[in-house]
Amino acid sequence: MSTRIVLLVTSPRLPAGLLTAEAWDTVRAGLVFAAAESEQTAALRAAGVPVTVLDTDAQGLLDETRGAPLVVWLAGPHGDQPFARQLGLRLAREPGLAELELMYGSWDPPGARLLDAVAVMDRLVSPGGDPWKRAQTHRTLAPYLLEESYEAYDAIERGDLDELREELGDVLLQIVLHARLAEELPDGRAWNVDDVAGILVEKMIRRNPHVFAGERVEDIEEITANWERIKREEKARESVLDGVALSQPALALAAKLLHRAARGGLEVALPEGDDLGAVLLRLVAEARAAGHDPEAELRRAALAYGEAVRVAEKAGPAE
Repeated sequence: MSTRIVLLVTSPRLPAGLLTAEAWDTVRAGLVFAAAESEQTAALRAAGVPVTVLDTDAQGLLDETRGAPLVVWLAGPHGDQPFARQLGLRLAREPGLAELELMYGSWDPPGARLLDAVAVMDRLVSPGGDPWKRAQTHRTLAPYLLEESYEAYDAIERGDLDELREELGDVLLQIVLHARLAEELPDGRAWNVDDVAGILVEKMIRRNPHVFAGERVEDIEEITANWERIKREEKARESVLDGVALSQPALALAAKLLHRAARGGLEVALPEGDDLGAVLLRLVAEARAAGHDPEAELRRAALAYGEAVRVAEKAGPAE
C-alpha cells in the first residue's frame, strides 16, 4: 500500500488551529511533520496532535515515513513551495514511492492582505523601523494624503484602472500610517486602525437599512434620501454648512456651499460687485443652475489648454 502524503497549507492570516473539519480529521489520522516550530504546530499539539519538526529535504521525509499509510506535511506560513516542488519532482520520477495530495486547511478571507499592510506599517513605525515614518505627525502627513488622493483621482479621469489600483494602495498607506501614529497619542486619546474600520462598518450598516434591516425602498433616489436623513439624525448640526470641507479647492468649495444652501431651502443673495471673487462666485452659481459641475468644467478646459501648451512646445518658439 502506497504512502499518502498530504501537503497541508493554511492561511497565516487566520488564528492558528482554525482548520476545516477535513483538515482536523487528516492530522488526527496521520503522522504530522513540519520544517519548523510555529503557532500552527503549537495549536495542533495543544489539541493532542503530535507534530515532529523535521529539518530535512524531500528524500529525508520519504525515508523517515516509509511504510506509513498517511503522512501530513504542515506547510509553514509561506507554503514551503521549494520543499513541495522538490517532493513533487521526486515522486514524478518514482510515483510508486507515495501519492502526493495538496489540502487547504484554511483560506485567506477577503481583505486578508489588509492585515499584512497593518503588520508591515506597525513594523515600520515601531522602534527599529523607518525613522522618517516615526518622525511624522498627522499634520506633517496631511499634504501627502491630499496628494495621493489627487493622483488616484487623475487615474480615474484617465481611465487607467491599473494605475488606479496602485494609487489606491498609496492612499491606503496614508490611512494605515495615520492609524498607527494615533496608537501613540497621549492622555487616553489613542485609537487604532480597528477603531477606524469599526466606525466605518457601523456607519455602512446604519446608513443602509434597505440592505441590513429589511427596509423597503423603491429606487436609488429613495436610498439617497434615506442616507441623507440618517446622516442628519447622526450629527447634531447647527448649520447646513456644517461638515463642508473648507480646505478643498476654492471652486469646489463654492459649488458645495451653493449646493448646501439650496438643499436647505435658503435663498441667500450672491455678493455684488466687480471684484474677481464675487464675479467667480456668480459664475459658479450660473454653472450649477445650468446643470454643470464647475470644477469639472474648469478642469476640462485647463487640461485642454495644457495640451495646447505641449503642442506649442513641440512647434518651437514663434518666428
